Amino acid sequence: MNRNGLPRYRDLPALGGLGMRHARDVLPPTLGTLSFITPSDVAAAVATAELGETVPVNLPVDAFQPPLFDRALLAHRIVEVGRNEAEDVLDAFNPQASSQLDGLAHVRARELGYFDGSTDLETARQGLGMHHWAQRGLAGRGVLLDLAVPDPFDGSGIEPSDLLAAAEAQRVALRPGDILLVRTGWAAEFLRRADPRGVSAWRGLSAGEDTAEFLWDQRIALVGADNPAVENSPGDVALGSLHRRLLPGLGMPLMELLDLERLAARCAEIQRWTFFFVAVPLHVRGAVSSTANAMAIL
Repeated sequence: MNRNGLPRYRDLPALGGLGMRHARDVLPPTLGTLSFITPSDVAAAVATAELGETVPVNLPVDAFQPPLFDRALLAHRIVEVGRNEAEDVLDAFNPQASSQLDGLAHVRARELGYFDGSTDLETARQGLGMHHWAQRGLAGRGVLLDLAVPDPFDGSGIEPSDLLAAAEAQRVALRPGDILLVRTGWAAEFLRRADPRGVSAWRGLSAGEDTAEFLWDQRIALVGADNPAVENSPGDVALGSLHRRLLPGLGMPLMELLDLERLAARCAEIQRWTFFFVAVPLHVRGAVSSTANAMAIL
């Protein structure tokens, strides 16, 4: 795909009357913005792994007890299937209960449907299901922008200007096809609290059109964060939903509740904020999400 030949955000068509633009006619529906990542990007990203250090960015699947948003808590049991053999059985397993990857069939733009234009969930699951990404795998240059603050529960929005300022301070330039990770400090602080119940606010990307425009025009392939939604909460109703702008609008995947603490500390030590990033989604046909299964290689 010629990324440079794609229209800028302001030249994309409007999606109904939702105050957002869409890339449904310009990107392959099964991949969305993952198609921004070229084989040469992957090869170049491999070359950045100078130290050969692996840093997984996944929290335990049962890290949140109870899970957020009333999701089911993992039930893990061991079954002895013979005299000398044991197996794991996972019941009530919700891939979005901890570090997760949102697929393109996760969110619909009201009556205007999913990224492939379908309005029916069953149809979207087949055309946009996680099995398409599982067959491809996710790999490319990762960039971590550290915007952690002392109070990540203040609900503040991170604007494109904040992202650019962080990139400048860290002396890193965003490139087309990048996998952008944003550290807010939320997950680590939430899990440190003895009683985190009742916390419903978090710092994150502003949901406004400026954010969607920035991510699209930078040709970001995927954006992830260590908070529950990438975008901030409780947000501003007038700005709308970043989930809706990115998933059914631009076809841009999201990763949430990542563990970015160790990665941020190591990047600060070596003064390098780029790395080879890999993730292998669960190969479940028609799934709308997956555990993150993600790792940075420095």
